[in-house]
Amino acid sequence: MHPLISIITVSFNSEKYIEKTIKSVAEQNFTNREHIIIDGGSTDSTVDIIKKYSDKLAFWVSEPDSGIAEAMNKGIREAKGDYLLFLNSDDYLIDNDALNDVAEIIDGNHDLYIFRVSFLYPDGRQIRSLNHGFGLLTNFKMGSCHQGQFFSRSTINALGGFDTSLKINFDYDLLLRAYRNGATSSENERVVSVMRQVGISSRRDWTGFKERYDEEKQVHVKNTDSRLMYMAYKIYWGVYMPYRYLRYLLIAFNRKFLKNKTIKALQ
Repeated sequence: MHPLISIITVSFNSEKYIEKTIKSVAEQNFTNREHIIIDGGSTDSTVDIIKKYSDKLAFWVSEPDSGIAEAMNKGIREAKGDYLLFLNSDDYLIDNDALNDVAEIIDGNHDLYIFRVSFLYPDGRQIRSLNHGFGLLTNFKMGSCHQGQFFSRSTINALGGFDTSLKINFDYDLLLRAYRNGATSSENERVVSVMRQVGISSRRDWTGFKERYDEEKQVHVKNTDSRLMYMAYKIYWGVYMPYRYLRYLLIAFNRKFLKNKTIKALQ
């Protein structure tokens, strides 16, 4: 028996991309699914597009919220699926067999199933994500993208959903809490979705990077319950932040003066 899969999409003024997101779910060959859209009170034509496809949706609402985490929690409360995928309004499922293949792999033995994601950059480049399941790395980095994570609804509910005080790293916070609470994961090489590099976590200026790293540090502190981990994080951030800033400066210098395309963009 295949699991019921809930796709939860959060949107706000997303008229440029939302239709592709909806169609990528609606055209799936796998039918044991539901699509939920939580819109933050869009003022452009997003709501009109959602209404156009309302017969393809299990639930949708358009109303103000405090941020993405709160909107995702609204979606969780409406979801009936065994496993949940959070697909942003600027992302889409990569092909019509994506969910079918996922359902064949989900056997119910794990709390989280992790698949690969393809990053789509404004210049047309696509780079496959590098995925890591639960392990030592989870204490320091997310290791995968929520656009490729199929989380057990029961696990998310047991953890209380997303922390609405976080604006960027709420997905990492949930992942870290799941790991610390003994959840299990399984990884697969299948690419299931395309993630456009246009969202809040995709800013390429240092202010954007620092905002993301500062909140990531906040997640670490929040979830630290031992002096050993506290010291490990203190050493980690003492080294990591200077490294990221130096790397940022080197790549910015390259882009402005050397234009060496063999040097990868800062991830």
